[in-house]
Amino acid sequence: MERTFDVVVAGCGVAGLSAAVAAAERGLQVAVLERASRADRGGQSRYTEAYLRMKAIDQVSDDFETHLAENAAVYMDPDFEAEMAQGRESWSHAARALPVLDPELISCFADHVPETIAWLQGMGVKFDFLPTQFLTKTQPRLLPVGGGEALVEALAAKAESLGVTFLYHTTARRLIVDDNGTVQGLLAHHAQEGGLRLMGKVVLACGGFEGNSALMAKYIGPRSVYLRPVCKGGYFNRGEGIEMAFEAGAAPSGEFGSYHAEPVDPRSGVSEPSIFIFPYGVLVNKAGQRFTDEAPGTVDAYYERVTRRIYEQEQGIAYVILDQRVKDVPNYRLAIRTDQPAIEADTLAALAAKIGLPEGALEATVEGYNAACPAEDGFKPLELDGLATQGLAPRKSHWSRRIEQGPFIAYPIISSNVFTFGGLKINPSGQVLDTDGNPMENLYAAGEIVGTYYTNYTGATSVLKGLVFGRRSGNHIADAR
Repeated sequence: MERTFDVVVAGCGVAGLSAAVAAAERGLQVAVLERASRADRGGQSRYTEAYLRMKAIDQVSDDFETHLAENAAVYMDPDFEAEMAQGRESWSHAARALPVLDPELISCFADHVPETIAWLQGMGVKFDFLPTQFLTKTQPRLLPVGGGEALVEALAAKAESLGVTFLYHTTARRLIVDDNGTVQGLLAHHAQEGGLRLMGKVVLACGGFEGNSALMAKYIGPRSVYLRPVCKGGYFNRGEGIEMAFEAGAAPSGEFGSYHAEPVDPRSGVSEPSIFIFPYGVLVNKAGQRFTDEAPGTVDAYYERVTRRIYEQEQGIAYVILDQRVKDVPNYRLAIRTDQPAIEADTLAALAAKIGLPEGALEATVEGYNAACPAEDGFKPLELDGLATQGLAPRKSHWSRRIEQGPFIAYPIISSNVFTFGGLKINPSGQVLDTDGNPMENLYAAGEIVGTYYTNYTGATSVLKGLVFGRRSGNHIADAR
């Protein structure tokens, strides 16, 4: 079956819906493909709390652009850096094709956040600075009231009111490209109807590849078997959009061997069962040994780096060990999102037996840690207190208090995969660039499919990226009519 639209959007998260609404507001005929059902539409977006890196309703954080720039490449050639500080029209072939988030794209991103938030407010979305799971943090986070689900439903309702066609249980498979290399549409598959040929300009907004074990092993490595998506929506992100774009000549961007890591309880099946309480205890691996600084800084700024160290351990798992004094930390339960109970025992030996650690190992580790803890007079649970261990390797930099008041408790922690870092390269209009750095006609991308980050995630920017560049893609298609 063949159908023709002005715009065909693959993906029904906030990125795809933003593109669809923006285009439909300009009078274009739009189709949105969603591989899930209507009830489950929205992918990852439906499940996220949708933190936004903003200090006010109309202002991004002070470090928004600098943090993105610092994590947009590794060991950049200084000649290219200098070149990219100039206008895009003067860049060399090599600079245009670099797999990085370039300065122009970063500034465009930051500049268009406020108007995008105002656009969403016009659809009835409310925003507020609500409590987060981070007991200590370096910067505020704006949230949509109702989280990502509220964004998905507001955008989807607007799209429906504008006559956007939704094709559920429909998966994009391959781009339709003519003899001149121009994208004309895409081939898709519906669960009951079979193959569909959907003609029109294409916006790929179908996420990364965290739900595809083969691509995870290919890009992130065989140890990725110890990772799992942070929520049910992640299983729908299987990388077809990236692969079909590569087949058509698209350029890569971002770190393909990495992902956004978040510490979660592997026993839980709820969305994002995060465990952020570890700065107030010790982390031990399956050998019962510490392996990292549990508290190098505020938890919002350092949890990803700590979680990566957990992933490196045997079977990709660790345990946070706490005593009853964790309850002295104000609102400590905010940092524990799992629906599973703590593992508890009256003695460290009994706790170690419950979690399967070698006999005597946990007691020895905690004894060494306790001996290295300073006097506790300066303990300040909700700010960096400098209460560091002395003569212990690895060091613990803050909140170092003896673990001695039973019953003792533990939570298992693995690294979840919130989204993969590698994806497609785009320009500020959302156009996908080819391997020579030139815009590919009729092909756009938005959201997590856009390769953005290296080494460390710039927290609370992913949802914003999807919203901003989804909207920009839809508007650029309308402008180009």
